[in-house]
Formats: sequence, structure tokens, C-alpha cells
Amino acid sequence: MKTLSKSIIIHSIPEKVFGYMDNIANTGMHMTKSSKPMMGSKLELQQLSENVTGPNSKVRWYGKMMGFKMDFTVVVTKWIKDKEKVWETIGPAKMIILGWYRMRLVILSSPGGPNTEVELSITYTKPKNIFFKFIAFFLAPLYATWCLNNMLQDSKKTLEANQIIK
Repeated sequence: MKTLSKSIIIHSIPEKVFGYMDNIANTGMHMTKSSKPMMGSKLELQQLSENVTGPNSKVRWYGKMMGFKMDFTVVVTKWIKDKEKVWETIGPAKMIILGWYRMRLVILSSPGGPNTEVELSITYTKPKNIFFKFIAFFLAPLYATWCLNNMLQDSKKTLEANQIIK
């Protein structure tokens, strides 16, 4: 298992930051758009639980990447309102670069106004398939870093847009 972590300051109050980032449709939007790290592909998001956010919220990601089928489910395993969220893949997962992953979002207040320090981390394993494991050797750290950066930067950009910072 390998863990990568990133943090950022977002100029907004912790409750707004957590409320936005708690919704996987917001933080996962980078996977729903065609891009180089997605090899020109994009994934679809399907809500599986009645609750979109909170404990036991469950979603399915599916689609194709480089012609290979992608299909995996994630569930929220820990949720403390406005403070922490942990979600991870469950069941059989068809992924190319990762075998399994767990993400952790932690919200911290920062001194000096309506600023929030956000820490986001991913712990992952490589796939069992030897071909995908070879690809993952080179691409998994890059892909995981790309995901963390997009989730943080997209959230910062959206939350700070049209806000007056005093």
C-alpha cells in the first residue's frame, strides 16, 4: 500500500468547504471529463444509496479507459460532519491503475479569517493483473497525485469564485 497526501488553504469557512467536498459529484468531476490522465476517456457516476452524502453513501463509477472496462463502487466508511470523511472501494473493482483505494478528507480551520485548511489523502494498492500492475508501477503515483490536485484545486476554484475576501 502507498499513501499520498496533499493540503491546501481555501478562503471559505470550514462548513462550506466540507459541504461542497462531501459531495462526490463535486470532488470527482475530473473523472467525468475527457483528459490526458484519463487517456481521453471519462467515467459515469451512479448514485447507489438514497443519501448522496454522509455515512454509508455509496456510488458506482463505470465506463471505459483505453478500451478496458472500468467499474467500481465506493462507500463512505467514516463521516464526521464538517470535519472528516473517509471513502473506499468495495467489492470487485475493475480498474486499470489502482487495485483498491481509500481516500480521506480532513477539514481544519486556519487562523486569520474565513480560511480552511483541507488535507486530502489517498491510500492505494496496485492491481493484481500483471499487465495492469506493470502499468501501475509507472502511472499510479502520477494518477493519484493528479486526482488529489484536481479535487483540491477544483474545490478551491469553485468555493472562492465570486467571494469577497476581507
